[in-house]
Amino acid sequence: MSKNYSVAIVGLGAMGMGAAQSCIAAGLDTYGIDLNRVALEKLKYFGAKDVGVNGDGFAQQLDAVVLLVVNAAQVNTVLFGENGLAAKLKAGTTVMVSSTISAEDAKLISHKLTDLGLVMLDAPVSGGAAKAAQGEMTVMASGSAEAFSKLKPVLDAVAGKVYNIGEEIGLGATVKIIHQLLAGVHIAAGAEAMALAAKAGIPLNLMYEVVTNAAGNSWMFENRMKHVVDGDYTPLSMVDIFVKDLGLVNDTAKSLHFPLHLASTAYSMFTEASNAGFGKEDDSAVIKIFSGIELPKKGE
Repeated sequence: MSKNYSVAIVGLGAMGMGAAQSCIAAGLDTYGIDLNRVALEKLKYFGAKDVGVNGDGFAQQLDAVVLLVVNAAQVNTVLFGENGLAAKLKAGTTVMVSSTISAEDAKLISHKLTDLGLVMLDAPVSGGAAKAAQGEMTVMASGSAEAFSKLKPVLDAVAGKVYNIGEEIGLGATVKIIHQLLAGVHIAAGAEAMALAAKAGIPLNLMYEVVTNAAGNSWMFENRMKHVVDGDYTPLSMVDIFVKDLGLVNDTAKSLHFPLHLASTAYSMFTEASNAGFGKEDDSAVIKIFSGIELPKKGE
């Protein structure tokens, strides 16, 4: 490249921090935007070119922006709110929207960006904090050939696999929502199985061993039920994220007039966990909705 490629990551949570580190490791000029000053300092220490609570100091330098904030409301606030980033970017800058949002929201955001002369890739991601840190996220993206081509350095840095779902904005969002149906149902099913084991007096570490070496295992069971066995509900992804994501799943089904039996039940389970006060704990805390069982405690 004749000049260095500059990218800003907005939202330095578990996934955003990993993605930003992957961009730094790939030699891109990487900037970080977050309201959390501890996260900003951490990224600066890792070698970010600059960081800030907004992009005022570096918006004009950017070739690309990647949004890894929680929901559509946050995407809209960052881009178009008071002191919004979109209006400060130079024309032709690509905006990779990687939050889990509805197809409809993706389209509305895309229209606003297009009006400002910016290019959007509807590009939700999966893989968790560990994959993000290794630059091995799975990206399910839709958008123009121009958007894919302009974002190539970023996609090469952060992704192990990039799926091109098509040109139409909203297709990427829909694939991610269908993926979240599985992720949420798998966590809820894993929690139900481990709760039954606890009720039956089976040691949970033994149950975990058996399942992870047998056909009933899933990536989510193996990853999340370990937190239950350890009694550690430090959030990597919170219960409230699945209240949101399974809500989007059900909204999508409603718009298509399509019944989703398991997703509806999983949504109720996560909502119950949130209602009981576990919303900010790790999503494996959905197991706490089952009464009459003893769960492992941290350090025991």
